[in-house]
Amino acid sequence: MTGKATSEAPARGPGETASESADVGPPEPSGKVAAPESTGGDQAPKPQEPAPQAPAPAATKPAPPSEDVPSAPLLLAVEDVSESSVAVSWEPPERLGKLGFQGYVLELRREGASEWVPVNARPMMVTQQTVRNLALGDKFFVRVAAVNSAGSGPPAVLDQPVHIQETIEAPKIRVPRHLRQTYIRQVGETINLQIPFQGNPKPQASWTHNGHALDSQRVNVRTGDQDSILFIRSAQRSDSGCYELTAQLEGLEAKAAINVLVIEKPGCPGTIRLLDVWGCNAALEWTPPQDTGGTELLGYTVQKADKKTGQWFTVLERYHPTTCTVSDLIVGNSYSFRVFSENLCGLSESAAVTKELAHIQKTDTVAKPKSFVERDFSEAPSFTQPLADHTSTPGYSTQLFCSVRASPKPKIIWMKNKMDIQGDPRYRALSEQGVCTLEIRKPSPFDSGVYTCKAVNALGEAAVDCRLEVKASATH
Repeated sequence: MTGKATSEAPARGPGETASESADVGPPEPSGKVAAPESTGGDQAPKPQEPAPQAPAPAATKPAPPSEDVPSAPLLLAVEDVSESSVAVSWEPPERLGKLGFQGYVLELRREGASEWVPVNARPMMVTQQTVRNLALGDKFFVRVAAVNSAGSGPPAVLDQPVHIQETIEAPKIRVPRHLRQTYIRQVGETINLQIPFQGNPKPQASWTHNGHALDSQRVNVRTGDQDSILFIRSAQRSDSGCYELTAQLEGLEAKAAINVLVIEKPGCPGTIRLLDVWGCNAALEWTPPQDTGGTELLGYTVQKADKKTGQWFTVLERYHPTTCTVSDLIVGNSYSFRVFSENLCGLSESAAVTKELAHIQKTDTVAKPKSFVERDFSEAPSFTQPLADHTSTPGYSTQLFCSVRASPKPKIIWMKNKMDIQGDPRYRALSEQGVCTLEIRKPSPFDSGVYTCKAVNALGEAAVDCRLEVKASATH
């Protein structure tokens, strides 16, 4: 006898309500009997205390004995309440009666009404039921009674009425990505902050500027069902600061802060002075502007103009120090200098200009050539890298290396066992950039011995030697 059922809300017609309640449910007075009282009825039916149960149905037939009808269902509870439905459940009664059990009848009574209206016209064999299509704001009591062939037993009644109301969804504010950083606008531009929010029912949205209420003469706020828009037609520097949006809903709230910075072009630098002029250079110094435009400076732009043409040329851009040296000035010209300050909005409207000119004087210079002493690079031969002893395999060409230093270029002589080998086809001698190479083509054990490299020029001579060993291949 367990299960679930779904029913629509009963009609509100008074005639229909009276007839249906008379058919399947007990009369209204029986609705006042709560679940605990049903247990008392089971134990002692003799006292006729629930006398009000008899009058209405007694007009047609006498009330059945309490042993024949079921007892009250147990553990009646509300499972879920939404904006248009309610789900209730209960447990079967302890006693189903002697006659055949037919099911349960669920009834509703709106707050302030006197009659119970059945939800289902016929008893249903379920212990959980969902009533749908309820009106928002309704308050009603719920009771359920078990029914068998002998009639309807005492009902189980909820202690508190069920209230159909909107599901409360905590407010949430979704700040767009471009507003999560400082929102920068220039003076005169529009400020348009559109912030989406969520919540059910619709939360109340309010704005503050630096913790204070907004100036309604300059700031317009429009709040819709899903977002709130703050609009300023022409931004001013005073509009900079932290704007906070608060969404409130029945004790719950969400906040979001948006930092707005309104900027404009900076003022021109303070006084500029020409500190010094020497050669083709001029040293300048100036003071920072009093107004930076509401944001940090990106630097200074320094320009020069010669007196002849009067045209300005940029020397430095986004230069941060307040002193500089301008170089590569043309001899014989006179120069003026000016400095602009710069921020995100651009260069200042005006510039600081030097009062005096920088005159680049011509100087009489006489070239005095220095006496040149020619250096003598002549040098006797000397070996910077000697020959190294070497072991070779017969039939494989091998090379001997050494390096010599001398000026003028020396003559290179190769010898084997103190004998000159120049012109021998088995040997090839090379000398380039001071590196001397002797290649021995397909040596044999006969080519083993002491090899000498001798360098000779007009200033002297030098020699290095090494031992070459050509090992005969082993035989098996």
